[in-house]
Amino acid sequence: MRAVLQRVTQASCTVDGEATGAIDTGLLVLLGIEEADALEDLDWLAQKIIGMRVFGDENGMMNKALADVGGDILLISQFTLFASTKKGNRPGFTRAARPDVAIPLYEKMIEKLSHLLGKKVKTGIFGADMKIALLNDGPVTILIDTKDKE
Repeated sequence: MRAVLQRVTQASCTVDGEATGAIDTGLLVLLGIEEADALEDLDWLAQKIIGMRVFGDENGMMNKALADVGGDILLISQFTLFASTKKGNRPGFTRAARPDVAIPLYEKMIEKLSHLLGKKVKTGIFGADMKIALLNDGPVTILIDTKDKE
């Protein structure tokens, strides 16, 4: 699994002109799932997302996590995080999980993050043509890959 975390002061997702999720202070999380991913990857990544200390403390240092600032999460599925760009100019997506694998893991991630955060995680719609708006704070953008745990 790969996740791109963006610290935001606001973020939203719309599908066909309808809002599906919106947050103020928090993290916009773009989540890519590949065929080889398992529940262990999901658990590890969820803990990392929740515990990531990227919010400023009273001294302006990045020492606070989501819970410390009352932040929210907007979780967006994004298979393009597994784009292969080695050959040619058209990306390939063979490493990205098919929907029958990715959807259950995406839904499990929503549950896990909601449980760890103690409140509902906002989302997009899996597989939809989503429009994402955000105001990146910092900017702070972090890439996490479960294959790089060690």
